[in-house]
Amino acid sequence: MTTSSSAVEVVTDRATRILAANPGPMTLEGTNTWILREPGASAVVVVDPGPLLEPHLQAVLDHVASIGCHVETVLLTHGHYDHSEGAAWFASRAGCSVRSVDPTFRLPAEHDLLGDLLDGKVLADAQDLLDGQVLVVDDLRIEVLATPGHTADSVCFNLPDEGSLLTGDTVLGRGTSVVAHPDGTLAPYLDSLHRLQALQGVARLLPGHGPAIENPAAVLAYYLQHRAERLDQVRAAVAAGATTPAEVVQAVYAEVPPILWPAAERSVRAQLDYLAAES
Repeated sequence: MTTSSSAVEVVTDRATRILAANPGPMTLEGTNTWILREPGASAVVVVDPGPLLEPHLQAVLDHVASIGCHVETVLLTHGHYDHSEGAAWFASRAGCSVRSVDPTFRLPAEHDLLGDLLDGKVLADAQDLLDGQVLVVDDLRIEVLATPGHTADSVCFNLPDEGSLLTGDTVLGRGTSVVAHPDGTLAPYLDSLHRLQALQGVARLLPGHGPAIENPAAVLAYYLQHRAERLDQVRAAVAAGATTPAEVVQAVYAEVPPILWPAAERSVRAQLDYLAAES
């Protein structure tokens, strides 16, 4: 696997993307690292530094320096390693904090990373992310929305001044997201999709993987329709005699490449849990 990063892409007035070189069946072209900045400001926010690929992380640092800025904080949409693994390395060099729902990943702005790791400290006193918070960094407004489902700690970040919504893995730029048992749970995920659907003023989605989405209403409607259709297919497979998640996958996900069947099986477990609670 190559470890270089792709070119800097200015997507909106406030959001720039640098793509990590970790392509794959679950990550599409790779993880999108987002650099957020109010026009003309000197501080930036970095969302999802990505995996521990030093050339990619250094490319993010180099870009921030090239525009004469410093990193105020790192925000994580969720704790999956392809979004979070590089956060501590990045923060230690940027001299910034890491904020997340899961305290495992939090770091204060001033920290001795090596000492903390050796001491086994859990830095619970670092700033967390809470639903409804409004973060203001050098006039950049970021609204925190709890959107559990893909993972229990998933959040989205709304930029109300331009109508952009960073969705992590809750909504992808292409295809649909996996809700993988046991951390992924379908009922909260459906609630989160409905919440995003009801959010006013969203003109585009900036996902954790894949291209920006300029038709958010249509994509969110498709996501909900897709989930409803999958649940109907799982119900039918069970009614036809499927008794294990693997048997459901063979019946329902036959068009999916076999390399993705383990992920599909975890998704089926989440669907079966949802149906069991429904009955």
